[in-house]
Amino acid sequence: MKWDEFFVTGEPMIYAAMVSIVLVSVAIVGSLTYFKKWGYLWRNWLTTVDHKKIGVMYIIAALLMLFRGGVDALLMRAQTAVPENGLLDGQHYNEIFTTHGIIMILFMAMPFIIGLMNVVIPLQIGARDVAFPRLNAVSFWLFFFGAMLLNLSFVIGGSPDAGWSAYFPLASTEFSPTVGNNYYSLSLQIAGIGTLMTGINFLVTILKMRAPGMTLMKMPMFTWSILITSVIIIFAFPVLTVALALMMLDRQFGTQFFAMQNGGMDMLWANLFWVWGHPEVYIVILPAFGIYSEIISTFARKNLYGYKSMVVSMVAISLLSFLVWVHHFYTMGHGVMVNSVFSITTMAIAVPTGVKIFNWLFTLRKGKISFTSPMLYALAFIPIFTIGGVTGVMLAMASADYQYHNTMFLVAHFHYVLIPGTVFAVIAGYHYWFPKVFGFRLNEKLAKWAFWFIAISFNVTFFPLFILGLNGMTRRMYTYSASTGYGPLNMLSMVGAVGLTIGFLLLVYNIYWSTRYAKRDTTGDPWDGRSLEWSTPSPVPEYNFAKTPVVTKLDAFWFSKKENTSLTEGEYEPIHMPNNNGQPFIMGVAFFFFGFFMVFSWWIPAIIAGLVVLGAMAYRTFEKDHGHHIPVDEIERTEKALRGEQS
Repeated sequence: MKWDEFFVTGEPMIYAAMVSIVLVSVAIVGSLTYFKKWGYLWRNWLTTVDHKKIGVMYIIAALLMLFRGGVDALLMRAQTAVPENGLLDGQHYNEIFTTHGIIMILFMAMPFIIGLMNVVIPLQIGARDVAFPRLNAVSFWLFFFGAMLLNLSFVIGGSPDAGWSAYFPLASTEFSPTVGNNYYSLSLQIAGIGTLMTGINFLVTILKMRAPGMTLMKMPMFTWSILITSVIIIFAFPVLTVALALMMLDRQFGTQFFAMQNGGMDMLWANLFWVWGHPEVYIVILPAFGIYSEIISTFARKNLYGYKSMVVSMVAISLLSFLVWVHHFYTMGHGVMVNSVFSITTMAIAVPTGVKIFNWLFTLRKGKISFTSPMLYALAFIPIFTIGGVTGVMLAMASADYQYHNTMFLVAHFHYVLIPGTVFAVIAGYHYWFPKVFGFRLNEKLAKWAFWFIAISFNVTFFPLFILGLNGMTRRMYTYSASTGYGPLNMLSMVGAVGLTIGFLLLVYNIYWSTRYAKRDTTGDPWDGRSLEWSTPSPVPEYNFAKTPVVTKLDAFWFSKKENTSLTEGEYEPIHMPNNNGQPFIMGVAFFFFGFFMVFSWWIPAIIAGLVVLGAMAYRTFEKDHGHHIPVDEIERTEKALRGEQS
């Protein structure tokens, strides 16, 4: 491979990215060295198996990916803001909309949700940790290094350029000869294995580690949403694993599973991708429904209306999510019968979703509503998401889809579902549970400013795309002539994108401001929440619960406060906790190098990296690590100190 093929060259933005990466790397390494924090970083974060710290690392990574994907979005909006724009050429535009989709869905929304569930789920079910703490750390590092591998493509080798769905034959070596789609297959494979292990881990955690008395129908709604999501992950992600493996074989070993000759079938990829891809949408939506359920009931000061119907509707959504994937192929030559069946299933999935909307509205009815920043996101979600749902029913009609398909109307619908349905939710959850981790709230004034920028700018950005799509503007169009009349609405969309950027920057600035100036007030419950996690101190100590809580009813913590009763009994006992370990981090690094060498078909170093992965697994097999015990006197000192802070 030639030097100019290894490093991406030719555009000022690429050179700027390279310089930025070098400068940021030097600044981080220099700061850690100057302040002598390498040991602290290794002991407390890189080797941690504490579910709360792993959750924090997921959320930090998700915020980084939010801005990485956001830059792509701004570039796309800037490119289409005016007719015949020369900011980006066609190839660079293809790479940007491809990486934007991958990063925002798989490396921003997914880890943000997994981060929140890592922090919250063990606390909500009264568990000391997840079922498999070491596996949890492995899951994070595989996700993280998979994300880093994909981002490396921007400066080394070239980014994927066949869209986030990577349809064949466009993603084949014939039409995409660069290594960009090798990055796609390997980075998603590595991160996907981590996500699959997360699904298994949390399914076992919720089924086997609930506090005494917490039956399934006494679980908080967020825990229910994660239980169902974990089941979807376990059934959906193996399909992606197989599809990506076949993609790698086609591109790098000359097989022809997705070729259009010698018995191959390009539609096989499309079917495998969407058999995973549409359940994936619900993997990021269902936890959001759980977050909104927690927030709305808390700040409406009421029990969640229709608890059982909420559970049943989520189960129905999870089943139907596997029966709608063919609606992506209405225009690809299926017969009337196939299109009709999947049109019905697609419309049917709107019914249980509508049930949830009405349940939230009835929860709000006659409630004593507090307009906190998490509640504002929850309230904004309902009307905006409803627009996304109604336009989804429009797209579900197979005959009408011939007009809407591959237009900006579909892009608008997708964003009207996923941004209020997932992004608003994770931001709301991040504000809601922030004091559980750090012991202080984020600044409410800054949070509300960020909300209004994001909520208003979102509509300014994406509502014009509905009109542009109905007027005929297609997806992935990187330039157009002035005679089309698309310019004014595209410019309006660009203005909205700038407003969204300001809102997200305010979110990050709020972390900085609150860390420096907010009061560390652990008094009582920061949000007066209803579920079991709010019975723990803020911030939560390493062991979560000094005594195991006993649950007798739904919203047990809420009723224990009202009835002035205790959730715990008995004396303190020594607590067993797992030790920190560097093996998950080392495995993640080895997987990163394995993926990188495989991208360029450098077989010998790839085999060596693969052997390191196997060696780390073998070492774990024979390792004798029985964890450590926290003695009773240390627990008593910690509890007294916490009570002293709260007096």
